[in-house]
Amino acid sequence: MGKLMRFLKKMLLFVLLLLLILTVYLGYDIRKNVKHVMTFESEVEQAVKENDIPEYKDLILAIIYTESKGKAEDLMQSSESVYGQQHMIGTTKESIDAGVAYLAQSLDKAEEAGCDQWTAVQAYNFGLDYIDFIKERGGKNTIRLAEEYSKEVLSPLLGNDDQRTYRYYRPQAVFYNGGFLYKNGGNMFYADIVKMNMQFIKWLK
Repeated sequence: MGKLMRFLKKMLLFVLLLLLILTVYLGYDIRKNVKHVMTFESEVEQAVKENDIPEYKDLILAIIYTESKGKAEDLMQSSESVYGQQHMIGTTKESIDAGVAYLAQSLDKAEEAGCDQWTAVQAYNFGLDYIDFIKERGGKNTIRLAEEYSKEVLSPLLGNDDQRTYRYYRPQAVFYNGGFLYKNGGNMFYADIVKMNMQFIKWLK
């Protein structure tokens, strides 16, 4: 019994040490990515002023973190909203200008519809029709409603009629459904992930 207890204590210590190392590594990686995203702060500041949404600068930076961590020319993955297809934007400035303009449009539509800010953020991923969907269901974005839209509206619209899924191991997904998304259904956790990344921006910039 004594040997078993000593073994269990050693295993617990080992697991705790691994968790500490992982936490330190993830913290370092997050800080490094935030610092890289912040190199685009002046371009974002100009774009939010031009679109009359200066109060959303940190939100834009969080979207950049979410979409690319600042490591792609199309920082905000704006190509589809502008051209209807991917990989059409070739400069960071064009991506920021287009992405900020699209988010401003989403925020305006959400406000007019009586929906919350996070509905507009989720609509950045799902498309602006999502705002009408949420308006009819109380005006507040939730993961449950985002899942309903992803499963019942967006994925069938884009060809996934049999509700196929794929693995997705973000913490938000793992805790909610074991870690999956619907194929062609966007990311139902998008608003929550942006919200988390905005906290990283505020803490570490």
